Amino acid sequence: MEALLVSISTVAFAEMGDRTQLLSLCLAAHYRRPWPILAGVLLATLANHALAGVIGVWFGAFLTAPVLDATVGVSMIAMALWTLRPERLEDRGAVRGRGAFLATLIAFFIAEIGDKTQLATVALAAGYSSLAAVVAGTTAGMVAANVPVVFMGKAFADWLPMRAIQLGAAGLFALLGALFIARAASM
Repeated sequence: MEALLVSISTVAFAEMGDRTQLLSLCLAAHYRRPWPILAGVLLATLANHALAGVIGVWFGAFLTAPVLDATVGVSMIAMALWTLRPERLEDRGAVRGRGAFLATLIAFFIAEIGDKTQLATVALAAGYSSLAAVVAGTTAGMVAANVPVVFMGKAFADWLPMRAIQLGAAGLFALLGALFIARAASM
């Protein structure tokens, strides 16, 4: 249960102001079809984070418990620092000529490659024994962060205190990192 809750909260907060959330905003403004967009976000995230989770489990199998906890802790602190950097969405022209679902599925999967939430999924899967809980949690966190953006669009994005949310997400990553490092030091 801890792996699920930590994964949901970590990704939901980290996603605020992220480029994939900006992508959701652009797709919602372009297509104005929230359900196919959310279905694309769900499936793309599930596929991307399942792959990231498998990599995390594989990586975690090669490390001793203290080294694994220290590695996850350091990676979470790196995520905290990365979260403080504002994200921008580059116009790659990937959505023209495709339906809302397919455009979202492809664009979202590609945008998540190397993203902080994907790397957080690798770290969480390496640190927790339940791959299913981590992938379900990170996917749920991603969808939860994107639902309001897809349904409420730009008006909602303008209303949010993005800097405060980024600081909160950075604080959550730093706290998780410190907890993993403390756990490593106590072994």
